[in-house]
Amino acid sequence: MFRIGVDVGGTNTDAVVMQGDAILSGVKSPTTEDVMGGVVDAVERALSDAAITADAVTAVMIGTTHFTNAVVERRHLARTAALRLCLPAAQCLPPMVDWPDDIKGAVGGQFWMAKGGNEFDGRAISSLDMAELDGIAAEIGAAGITSVAITSVFSPVSDEMERTAMARLAERLPGVDFTLSSEIGRLGILERENAAIMNASLRALSERTVDAFGRALHKVGLTCPYYITQNDGTLMSREFVQSYPVLTFASGPTNSMRGAAFLSGKSDAIVVDVGGTTTDVGALVKGFPRPASTTVDVGGVRTNFRMPDVFAIGLGGGTIVQGDGETLKVGPQSVGYRLTTEALVFGGATLTASDVAVGLGLADFGDKGAIAGLNPAHLTAVKARIDEMLTNAVERMRVSPDPIPVLAVGGGSILVPDHVGGLPVIRPDHFSVANAVGAAIGQISGEVDRIFSLESKSREDALSEARQEATDKAIAAGAKPDSIELLDQEDVPLAYLPGNATRIRLKVVGEMNG
Repeated sequence: MFRIGVDVGGTNTDAVVMQGDAILSGVKSPTTEDVMGGVVDAVERALSDAAITADAVTAVMIGTTHFTNAVVERRHLARTAALRLCLPAAQCLPPMVDWPDDIKGAVGGQFWMAKGGNEFDGRAISSLDMAELDGIAAEIGAAGITSVAITSVFSPVSDEMERTAMARLAERLPGVDFTLSSEIGRLGILERENAAIMNASLRALSERTVDAFGRALHKVGLTCPYYITQNDGTLMSREFVQSYPVLTFASGPTNSMRGAAFLSGKSDAIVVDVGGTTTDVGALVKGFPRPASTTVDVGGVRTNFRMPDVFAIGLGGGTIVQGDGETLKVGPQSVGYRLTTEALVFGGATLTASDVAVGLGLADFGDKGAIAGLNPAHLTAVKARIDEMLTNAVERMRVSPDPIPVLAVGGGSILVPDHVGGLPVIRPDHFSVANAVGAAIGQISGEVDRIFSLESKSREDALSEARQEATDKAIAAGAKPDSIELLDQEDVPLAYLPGNATRIRLKVVGEMNG
């Protein structure tokens, strides 16, 4: 079985060919403006270096920043109708109330509030009014909107009203895509609603992007199934990512962390991934990224769906260095994928972190003569500033004083010193393509995070029900049923809720089909 892992970054597109646990080839190719050109080039070179043909490959795994960039850059977002089932409650803060004006304008800023929703113990606030929903459907249709996000108060407790409302609207709005908040976010209506609206606005882009990946792979002669990596270090099928594109957010750093764990054999560590534009720092727990416990800001919008706990700083191989002495400034601006034309060692006119690494003898590429005139004391001062930035980022990720290793990966990790904050640094083999390795070793996951009432069932029954639900999700996403195992489980009794309620969070993983 040959697998190809691809990671599409802002500067480089990386590809690896793996057979079992063996890495047969790893290449870096500049990311192209259309993205697909870089994918085709990287995959063709990886196949050539591994000396295998396209028909021998059984699966391709792709990590992409496409959807995060769309939100950050406010581009390619579809007009979306937001429907909140809440009346007569929860109306003082309307949908998208805390969104920046530019992104609210990009998705249209149109919302409706209707009767429905639940109390925290599952009792209905009010029943759905079908005539009201029919009227809303008519207005959505008249506005020409083809993507709808439905959010109900306390839908993680009971999603029945969201599903009933979706069925009613779907009858009157054929061809429209629906996103339910209960399938995306967690408790906290505003953040969960934000995540649902964001997901709905990306559905059309998701379909186009997934199809484009398919065309790029077909151009190389690959006809095997392909998967997209999501931000818990696991994979989803092309159909799944078309429905839930937000689950790809932060999948790039996650792939690097999973790849670093695989390449180093360390399952508990801090990972420093230095790319061409940014450095992402995260913590590995049992080989998987530590999840963020608080709300996560994506492009200025607060959300609460599953995300890894990653701290990013503007430091990479293409980072621009300006000033001297007191005015010395390292980043956050970067030359990005133009590094090979704009850096001094490549004949350009911009001093970058890569030039500093070559000047100090940490790396050997490009034309050393182009930086011969640089002041060694200035280079040393820049490197000291870089070390300080890295140390601060690593210290921010540490949650205990125990000595754990720092895994340095990514093409720019030549900038990482041998010790950071007193912790030893390990650079595993193939460190520069760790993100593509992380994509290639991905498994399929299923996750549940909701509240169960223990009034009419035992704790064991509730856990069993949650595990079955998570298993069903994993199988639907493409996992082999007989390979599924429990990765993580916790249940927290909610003393402030009646009905002996408990919140269960549970994740299972399994091997990919095929």
